[in-house]
Amino acid sequence: MDQALYVFITVAEQQNFTRAAEMLHMTQPAVSNHIHSLERSLNIKLLERTNKYVRLNKAGEIVYHHAKDILNLHTRMENLLDDLKNTVSGTLSIGASYTYGEYVLPYKISTLLRSYPLLNPSITIRNTNEIIDLMMHHQIDVGIIEGESTNERLKITPFAQDQLSVIAASDHPLFSKKKISLLDLHQERWLVREMGSGTREMQQKCFKQLDFYPKNVMTLGSTQVIKESIEAGLGISLLSHLTIKKELALGRLKLVNIKGFPMIRHFSLVTPNSKFQTKAAEVFVDLLINE
Repeated sequence: MDQALYVFITVAEQQNFTRAAEMLHMTQPAVSNHIHSLERSLNIKLLERTNKYVRLNKAGEIVYHHAKDILNLHTRMENLLDDLKNTVSGTLSIGASYTYGEYVLPYKISTLLRSYPLLNPSITIRNTNEIIDLMMHHQIDVGIIEGESTNERLKITPFAQDQLSVIAASDHPLFSKKKISLLDLHQERWLVREMGSGTREMQQKCFKQLDFYPKNVMTLGSTQVIKESIEAGLGISLLSHLTIKKELALGRLKLVNIKGFPMIRHFSLVTPNSKFQTKAAEVFVDLLINE
């Protein structure tokens, strides 16, 4: 059943029997046999087949989403059993939101591998809401999100602080003023992250704290693009200090001095609400909390 599910998932994602067979290093008839066997065992057709495409039908969509969960849980079970027999090794799937994942996590992984060289981490970078969703579907072992969240099916624990300030290009006209007013800030174009991002949540809180919502807002899909856009003179933004260390040191960006800033937020760990955790996940969580 496990192999049939894996073959089915591959066919569903490739939407083509030939490509699936190549990826699985199988013959196309062998792939077809696995699909037919799965459909017979479930007593329902899962795919719509034509000469041009292979698509999931309604039953196939249901099986696809649950099959992903089943195989992820099976992998987790194997890892837990391996922990009883071996030293810390194997896969460690980490999901992190953009700020922590891009600017802090690489250094943490380097430290982790010096102590546990047999580990094989894989890292997925998504926004906060997407990391929660990945954990809910058992696709990651540990998640790291920006800000705090609640979910009764998950354990969410704040573990580190972050500071955020209003940022502008070092040659921005704001810095020629003796005192920067709220009106000055209100008239600027603000560069913000997409909805669902932890940084966007803090940017919304920033506007609430400043008691205005800017008339001119540009939404951009990553912090790196926002930084480049600020340097290009497209506007100003609220960003984490972690993301702008190099730009501040090189004099490309500057902090705008405003009362009540920097703002403080937390990074939070997201783990399954279960007493069972792989050794790999345990040592990684311990590193984050205690380093």
